Amino acid sequence: MRLHRNLVFAVIDALGMIFNDHEYADKVIEKVLKYNKTWGARDRGFIAETTYDIVRWKRLYAEIAEVREPYSRQNLFRLFAVWAVLRGIQLPDWKQLEETPVRRIKGRFDELSKIRKFRESIPDWLDERACKALGEPLWTKEIAALNQQADVVLRVNTLKTNKNALRELLKSEEVNTETISDAKDALRLVERKNVFITQAFKEGLFEVQDAASQLVAPFLEVEPGQRVIDACAGAGGKTLHLASLMENKGQLIALDIYESKLKKLKVRARRNGVHNVETRAIDSTKVIKKLHNSADRVLLDAPCSGLGVIRRNPDSKWKLQPDFIEKIKGVQHDILRDYSKMVKSGGQLVYATCSILPEENSDQVQSFLASEEGQVFEFVKEKNIYACEHGFDGFYMALLKKK
Repeated sequence: MRLHRNLVFAVIDALGMIFNDHEYADKVIEKVLKYNKTWGARDRGFIAETTYDIVRWKRLYAEIAEVREPYSRQNLFRLFAVWAVLRGIQLPDWKQLEETPVRRIKGRFDELSKIRKFRESIPDWLDERACKALGEPLWTKEIAALNQQADVVLRVNTLKTNKNALRELLKSEEVNTETISDAKDALRLVERKNVFITQAFKEGLFEVQDAASQLVAPFLEVEPGQRVIDACAGAGGKTLHLASLMENKGQLIALDIYESKLKKLKVRARRNGVHNVETRAIDSTKVIKKLHNSADRVLLDAPCSGLGVIRRNPDSKWKLQPDFIEKIKGVQHDILRDYSKMVKSGGQLVYATCSILPEENSDQVQSFLASEEGQVFEFVKEKNIYACEHGFDGFYMALLKKK
């Protein structure tokens, strides 16, 4: 691979914004890719994937390069040099990369790779907490899987098409896919492509959604004609899946505290041909109270640490802090007790997170069932999804039934 100066400099700019200015990686990449309109798909791919790679392995590379935050521009080049050397890429004769100690980099990598917190590039506190929660064998395998680049997975919009028809249509647009046995409506890209520019996407024939996330809506066991509430809908990935499982029949109420996210949901719903969704912003406690004892099904896709999705958000490893987990556990506690009141007798509730920590998952469910509000519910089943076992994002879901 031949390194091009303008592409490498774009990567260095991006790293500075992510590490020193603490901006979100996806927003930074979006910004940096606008630098030069003549960059082709390969150039843009190099910038995005190289940036994410260095973000993912920041601790390991920084230890090898012997640099500390905040990083000077020269230190960022040293991180880049470590990345290049470990991939066998010949460094160009640029002043920023002069005197790169290639042999020493390889030696330090071999040495540090024996220690999990360096090998998997994670903060001490997170390594200790997750190891204690999951046990060393599972955590060692799981963090290794969570450090792999995530696949691009599509969910077929069955309101408009079917899996085979979509595969053929995408193939005609030079996007090759394969099926996933564990997820009924999922297709995985064989090679990474920008699927958002395809005609199939513009026509609402699919959404980009990880296979683990696609297992949540079916777990709720919805049926056409029911009244279903997605209480933490966000921009609506699972809402749209619920609509397709309901065959556009019945009432689907999407709730969220952020009106801006619900506006995005409306746009996506139109593209998907979804007609049974009504959005309501949670701007007061009255919104929830008006829905007490009214829903056949309620989905609580609760806010969480996001530890299960660091494959696609590697910068979250560095943003996540212990006090945030404690805070979000309080939010989960309140959501379960308050929002569960919307389920009517005989109805069902799914509590889900994209975390792999029991303290956010099964522990929360057991605590809820022991509470006054939870005593009217019975536990039906739960599912832990680990990246090391399924190849999907880490997820948790529990199905509860109101007596």
